[in-house]
Amino acid sequence: VSRQPEKFSAEVGGVILEDQSAEQLEQSKNMLLMMDPPRHSKVRKTIYPYFRPGEISRLEDRIREICIEILTVGLARKTVEFVHDLAAQLPAQILGELMGIPPEDRAQINHWAEIMIGSQDPDINPSASNAAEKTLSPNEGSIAMAMYGMEFARSRRESNQSDRDSDLGDLLLATQVDGRSMTDLEFAYFFVQLVTAGNDTTRTMISSGLLTLIEHPDQLAALRENPHLCGSALEEILRYSPPLHYFRRTATADTQISEQVIKAGEKVALMYSSANRDEAVFSCPDEFDITRNPNAHLSFGIGEHFCLGVHLARMEGRVFLEEMLNLWPKIELAGAPKRQRSNLNNALKSLPIRVAGA
Repeated sequence: VSRQPEKFSAEVGGVILEDQSAEQLEQSKNMLLMMDPPRHSKVRKTIYPYFRPGEISRLEDRIREICIEILTVGLARKTVEFVHDLAAQLPAQILGELMGIPPEDRAQINHWAEIMIGSQDPDINPSASNAAEKTLSPNEGSIAMAMYGMEFARSRRESNQSDRDSDLGDLLLATQVDGRSMTDLEFAYFFVQLVTAGNDTTRTMISSGLLTLIEHPDQLAALRENPHLCGSALEEILRYSPPLHYFRRTATADTQISEQVIKAGEKVALMYSSANRDEAVFSCPDEFDITRNPNAHLSFGIGEHFCLGVHLARMEGRVFLEEMLNLWPKIELAGAPKRQRSNLNNALKSLPIRVAGA
């Protein structure tokens, strides 16, 4: 399905199971996630150089520095809510620096992003349970972030670029869409996708990874004895607990997959969490094994929409694990973890932990 975008569209109908309004689809048409070829291919090709392995490798020292800062905060507090107080800080700082987002704005952007992705959870979006509490709806969160993106674009266009180093924000503003530069509105919705996806999935990967290791003390002990396995452990974390359960496609014509007939207009869900436990691909798929090799998980997707930020995500996760082993010799739960209510996000909304130094 992922390799046949001409038959299964991301643009027609969107990428989540719930149908979106025509207005919502129009607003999100400039998100890379919801483009089909050839438009998707052209835009992605323009942006990809910023996410190549060579470019991302230059960030390792800075990523390590931020990880050490975050882990040191946890060590000082001893008991901490890991998801928001620590895990969220790494992607927020890295993406903020890549995009040139002012530090004082990053917490607000994180808040908008969480409102958007947590639409089905009444703790994050009270309107999901018809609560009386007044808060932004997911659509309002998206609009607020898009308005910020428009102002960001306007400010960048008016500023003197020679006064600063070029960054991802400048690259996006120079990106050609349909043979012309992005408008501020087009940039805004591209900004929404990049910032939301970059923050949420990395935070979830790190949080789920820590919980999985705590729940499998034998594997955590093995990782402490063999820290060179951090990269392998991260891949197994991604397989065992993928940040997203699925993305949707919509059939553009009558077709068939194996014995299943699919009519034009019907939804098809790409269930990554199920594929990652496929007995035909993985031996003992329900076991968590940091030495698993090969590990052909699909948590970064497949085909045209394979994750653009895969190299950055892998580096953030690996470096975090390496420094966690160095700085946190003892980790345990300090309360019951809470999962986000969502059919899309396989995420934690709370992970209270207790840490101790050497």
